[in-house]
Amino acid sequence: MTDPIADMLTRIRNGLQARHETVQIPMSKLKLEMARILTEEGYVRGYEQVEMDGWPTIKVVLKYGPAGEKVVTSLERVSRPGFRVFVGSKEVPKVLGGLGVNILSTSGGVMTGRDARKKGFGGEILCDVY
Repeated sequence: MTDPIADMLTRIRNGLQARHETVQIPMSKLKLEMARILTEEGYVRGYEQVEMDGWPTIKVVLKYGPAGEKVVTSLERVSRPGFRVFVGSKEVPKVLGGLGVNILSTSGGVMTGRDARKKGFGGEILCDVY
């Protein structure tokens, strides 16, 4: 697998499309932090680290609206292995004028674009969610 982050986003997207309750994602510290941010921002219900067939995985509990509609409209990868996207602390873009969230990998850890702007960090834009 050349892009594990894109694989994580695709698993969540496909799980939402198929109306699954949970999705299993191979474990990494970066993906665990991304799941934490998605939970804190209200895009997924929760996550937990579990072991499946002897391998550590992340179990993400997906979230739907009261009528069964998807909470996540778009979940797209910005920086890819062949085309990295880095921004300074002053150039961190807003997603949908502040209604969405972007997830950045910074020297201070993985955080939302809003937190990166507040703390003065720039970094690599991993994905946009809205």
